[in-house]
Amino acid sequence: MADSLDQLSDHACRMTDTCTGIEITEQLQAGNSLQSSIAESTIRTEYLDDSYPEWHPAPDSFLGMVRLLIYREITGESYRALARYQELAELFGLDHIPDESVLSRTWRNRFNDGVREFVRSASHFVVKEVHDREFSAPAVRPKSEVVDEKNRSPKDDGAAGRGFTDKQIHRTTRLARDHGFNEFDSGRAANATYGDTQFFELQTFMGMVGCGTSQGAARFQYRRGTDYGPHGDTHLRAIKQFDLETLIDGFDEATDRLVSVIASEASFRRPVAAAIDITTIPYYGDVEGMSMVSGTKEQERRAFKFATLSIVGQNIPLVLGVEPIRESSEWDRNPPNKIHRVVRRLVKRAQEHVPIETVLCDREFDSQQVLQTCSNLGVNYLIPKRINSTEREVIETMDDDEQEVAVESASVSVETGSHSMRFVYVPSTKGDGTAVFATNLKVEPDEAETFCRRYSRRWQIENEYKSIKHDFLAKTSSKDYRVRLFYFVFAVLLYNIWRLTDFLLKAGVDGEMDYAPILTAGECVELIVSALIPPD
Repeated sequence: MADSLDQLSDHACRMTDTCTGIEITEQLQAGNSLQSSIAESTIRTEYLDDSYPEWHPAPDSFLGMVRLLIYREITGESYRALARYQELAELFGLDHIPDESVLSRTWRNRFNDGVREFVRSASHFVVKEVHDREFSAPAVRPKSEVVDEKNRSPKDDGAAGRGFTDKQIHRTTRLARDHGFNEFDSGRAANATYGDTQFFELQTFMGMVGCGTSQGAARFQYRRGTDYGPHGDTHLRAIKQFDLETLIDGFDEATDRLVSVIASEASFRRPVAAAIDITTIPYYGDVEGMSMVSGTKEQERRAFKFATLSIVGQNIPLVLGVEPIRESSEWDRNPPNKIHRVVRRLVKRAQEHVPIETVLCDREFDSQQVLQTCSNLGVNYLIPKRINSTEREVIETMDDDEQEVAVESASVSVETGSHSMRFVYVPSTKGDGTAVFATNLKVEPDEAETFCRRYSRRWQIENEYKSIKHDFLAKTSSKDYRVRLFYFVFAVLLYNIWRLTDFLLKAGVDGEMDYAPILTAGECVELIVSALIPPD
């Protein structure tokens, strides 16, 4: 009898994995957020064992922690980043989101093999379904990170458990770090008390521990020695020496070295698909005199904005360009934003590193000037279009004719030139309705849906921004834009170093190159800092 119960339990557990994954997926496809989809899904806890006895002092709800760790597995977030999402607590039935040490202990000690398998199976089902069905769910990690999970050790076990020795990992990390750091020069005197590298080391440390300048400098000095690391105010003065042009030039040179290393080690797919997007860093202070602070879609919020161009698709994901955004705002006299100029600068700089085949942008870049800029630069584009009266008329005609797909020829004509292009009408992946894309490629109706699926490659950039801002960006409340720019550009540099480190480790292993990371962002930052700070 006991054996039959065990078999029933195994079957029930597998059904629970699938049913939970199906519920989350269906709610995501209906347009619900990932958080609410997980919170409202059914989890049969009678088939999951809490390894902590009832008298255990752990205050956190077992079901709440299961939902929280499902969220982590679907998004690929680090424990440190997850601990910052206090807004998830109420949704998941927790009093608060625990710190990273509690999260790690929960996964390793409180969850047994069965619970961990349930979390992985349900979460990976969601990831695969989202990408296979090709609907938008930006919070979901890339499918490539989970499809080969059975052949790899769990992500939490560390890179050392994946067949690499500590010596290999540290040597590779230091090599990647040197490729990134050596191209920056503040122009400070050669006999300065601290060299540029010492400031870069401190900035890396601050990004790892997620603290501000003064606290980070004090903690770094404690670890490295008071005579080695600069004070917080010295650090801020030093990084202000990097003006915009110097900083962007240094980033471009470092990027060129990183791309060269990758191209020399593997068959780098050329030309590449690239995604351009804009991310925001919230600002909560007074906006008077802050010309680089912009408004956001939420009228009460203010933010610094940065545009990036990133490689997407089946190549090593790297950020090839960073560009600050200066928009006109109600509190200043900035000229109207010329987004096509941002696109031009980003694409031209990226083309110095690799040939660009296709540029993918979001609806914010829907303008004739942007389309003509891409055409003038010799790159293809695929950009979703805002739905206006003209597009509504076409969609109404399609509905009357019971058509799901249509391709309309058109042309762009502005001061800088003209070219022929097409508007492609396809079923929306976000639910009912029709999506409209602009492209300068020749597309036939029978291939329109397949062609527009290329746009889903942009989802990678959302995960990229999460890593940059949650794993590599140091905290600051400074109103000085030079500080803000340096912090963001340096965080992007650390992201690229992570990707190069991960690539170099895998390049030494025989077999087909797998672009899913084996070294997490958090692990990479810790390794970079451990290479900077000698052991006790």
